[in-house]
Amino acid sequence: MQLDVVDLLEFYRTPLGRVAAGILSRKLTQFWPDTKQDRVMGLGFPTPYLGQFVEGSERVFAFMPAGQGIFAWPKEGNRSAVLVDETTLPLPDSSIDRLLMVHTLEMVNDPLATLQEAWRVMAPGGRIIIVVPSRGGLWSRLDASPFGFGRPFSRGQLQKLLRNALFSPEKWDGALYLPPSKSRMMLRSANAIEKTGQKFWPAFSGVIVAEATKRLYQGLPVATKAKASRQLRPTLIPASTRQSR
Repeated sequence: MQLDVVDLLEFYRTPLGRVAAGILSRKLTQFWPDTKQDRVMGLGFPTPYLGQFVEGSERVFAFMPAGQGIFAWPKEGNRSAVLVDETTLPLPDSSIDRLLMVHTLEMVNDPLATLQEAWRVMAPGGRIIIVVPSRGGLWSRLDASPFGFGRPFSRGQLQKLLRNALFSPEKWDGALYLPPSKSRMMLRSANAIEKTGQKFWPAFSGVIVAEATKRLYQGLPVATKAKASRQLRPTLIPASTRQSR
């Protein structure tokens, strides 16, 4: 299910959306403390999180799926958001150093094709961060946020998907232990709840945050050698030979 860009914008303008964006932004900074001279792309609805990577990066821009829609980003300066087909990105091979996916894999029709296209445009050794709703968390079970729409993932499912697309998972974490509540008291306690959840119930995060690198090779199955004692016989024997026996 692809959410409309208007719904996504409205969520991030609410108190709950601003708190969620702050928590996730700090988590992403822990993964990527420095993107100096890197080309950084966001796919899906990444704009609440891309601003922190602008300073020092060679280039930062956002691609938004056609089924979702687009809005002008950033508000000032040159526009850096483009409407795309997520399985046919308008970029040459190996042109991106880092890729951030938020509100992407759980929404698109073909997650594997989307990741394979991401692999194509990423430079050798490029790094990707994926944020998806966790199957075991509260956020995927309630429609109070965009993380309650689309397909949630378990860590095992996401890991398999990444490996099938030739990515090597390197780092895992969780975020949004805070219930998706509009309660002011709950929102004021968000940072404390986040620290407590990280320490005592890490399996119940609202979202999974995974970092992976682009793998440049694919393992091939090794054929089993025939045993020395095995006797090989022709499957087709000429009629003249059979009659002479």
